Amino acid sequence: MIPFERQQLILKYLGETNILKLEDIQELLPDTSVSTLRRDLKELEKQGRVELLAGGAVRLHAVSHELGVMVTGALHAAEKELMAQIAVNQVADGDTVYLDSGTSCTALLRHLIDRDVTIYTANGSACYITGDMRAQLIVIGGSYNPHTLSMTGPITEGVLQDLYFDKAFVGVNAVSVDRGVTNPTYDEVIKKRLVKQNSSSTYVLCDSSKFHRVSNVRVFGLEGFTLISDAADDRLGRYVEMLTPDA
Repeated sequence: MIPFERQQLILKYLGETNILKLEDIQELLPDTSVSTLRRDLKELEKQGRVELLAGGAVRLHAVSHELGVMVTGALHAAEKELMAQIAVNQVADGDTVYLDSGTSCTALLRHLIDRDVTIYTANGSACYITGDMRAQLIVIGGSYNPHTLSMTGPITEGVLQDLYFDKAFVGVNAVSVDRGVTNPTYDEVIKKRLVKQNSSSTYVLCDSSKFHRVSNVRVFGLEGFTLISDAADDRLGRYVEMLTPDA
């Protein structure tokens, strides 16, 4: 398990109980050493997501707005793994693939690094990968967001304008029949639009908890992509092709 995944699980557990001791976290993550957990907690503290307390306890940082989004995403790890298994089957050896930022695409990244493919990504969690891999992995630079581990901005956009992909996998925050695909921040939206424009096939990864919700920036409408999710939806299925475990 990479540090990003462990840290998201810690945030998930804290979201459920608010305060945990180090020994409680170790019981929840028994395959992780105490020293590794301490490093994870120090990193989360540095990012302003948790507060370390006297006596070895830790709690969520009360003023972190973006933390709530990260904890909510971590609650759907099983669904994201299902989507990753569906998504990896859409990729052929030799493909050039774009992989978006976010926890859904991070789950897919774990599967793709053992394939004979070229992966371009603006997902900073790729920098945590160590050891051998079959894929050629290229991380696109830019303005780094430590809360989402995402690269955005003019540098990222400039690189993406000149790249073309066989397949692109994009993560989003909401999908609805009335508003299409939406996301919270405009810089992420610009990146996703560029990738869709330059890809032969685009797949949107969206777990079913985000169906019929709306975020504040429109990414694109319900056309020109395939929606990969953990469950089917009759309303959305009338407008967009869906790939689900039962499909």
